[in-house]
Amino acid sequence: MASETVRVGIIGAGRNTTSRHIPGLQAIEDVEIIGVCNRSRESSQRVVDEFGIPKIYDNWQDAIDDKETNAIVIGTWPYMHCRATVSALIANKHVMCEARMAMNAREAHAMRMMARRKSRLTAQIVPSPMTLRVDKTIKRLIAEGYIGDVLAVEVRAGGAFLDSETPLQWRQDFDLSGMNIMSMGIWYEALMRWVSEATKIMAMGKTFVKMRPDADGVMRAVRIPEHIDVVGELACGAQLHMQISAVTGLAGVPEVFIFGSQGTLRFSGNKLDGGQIEDDELKEIDIPAEEEGAWRVEEEFVNAIRGEEVITHTDFDTGVKYMEFTEAVTRSMSSGAAISLPLQV
Repeated sequence: MASETVRVGIIGAGRNTTSRHIPGLQAIEDVEIIGVCNRSRESSQRVVDEFGIPKIYDNWQDAIDDKETNAIVIGTWPYMHCRATVSALIANKHVMCEARMAMNAREAHAMRMMARRKSRLTAQIVPSPMTLRVDKTIKRLIAEGYIGDVLAVEVRAGGAFLDSETPLQWRQDFDLSGMNIMSMGIWYEALMRWVSEATKIMAMGKTFVKMRPDADGVMRAVRIPEHIDVVGELACGAQLHMQISAVTGLAGVPEVFIFGSQGTLRFSGNKLDGGQIEDDELKEIDIPAEEEGAWRVEEEFVNAIRGEEVITHTDFDTGVKYMEFTEAVTRSMSSGAAISLPLQV
């Protein structure tokens, strides 16, 4: 495959696809985007006109069936991720699937099972992007004992006031987004890079605007929380508290604290601060050039297809873990009980 042109079919051309994936792929030598299928022919036409793509597919399956394509990029909302991924892998096409991985843990397991059956193919989930710059430095500092034993992790993401007027969007629509809740899954993915996955969680969530109009003006129930608190145990022995919210006006930018026996790390605004037990305050930590990460999703995908590297951001095993966490949160909210991980699916 190293010398073969990577020929891509696009299924779903939303903002991330048009701002990152299409330009990123077109910038790589011997990569061609063959065609696009978006939600309507009109929106597909706008994309092919903007990027000089030769084909429009009227149906998503046509992109997979096209003998010219050998790789599929899935940029739809989560409701399509499982069926499009499984179908593409069955057709022996490499797959890059947009986050969030799936609607629920069962779908994520089905995707991973097919990827394992087709292990010679590349299968990638678009990664959580917020912490790419600092990930390697955080992992190194923890490994070197900068904060000692990891004791507690606090995540707070939000900062906006409740918007009760806007129509229902896909992130609030259970039929399109499944059990995914705001930005919870992508923050959890970042935590797994630094510390470890959860082994038990409890969650409470609340929806304040009970109904919103859809695109046709029909009032529909909102089933996805607008504020959620999750507490849990991590495999590394630390306790987790995560608050993800659409109601915490003026709370500032998202922050993650990692508290240890000898020090503290804080990630906030793409910046890393730290301090140790003898310090009076946190101070900014320089990120060495050789550790500084950046967005290179499309490059990693193509390189993996060509056998030049393996997928690290993000493989299907990691995707399954964050979808199991996502479903555990939903189960806990519904039952009021603690849920152990990994899930029995």
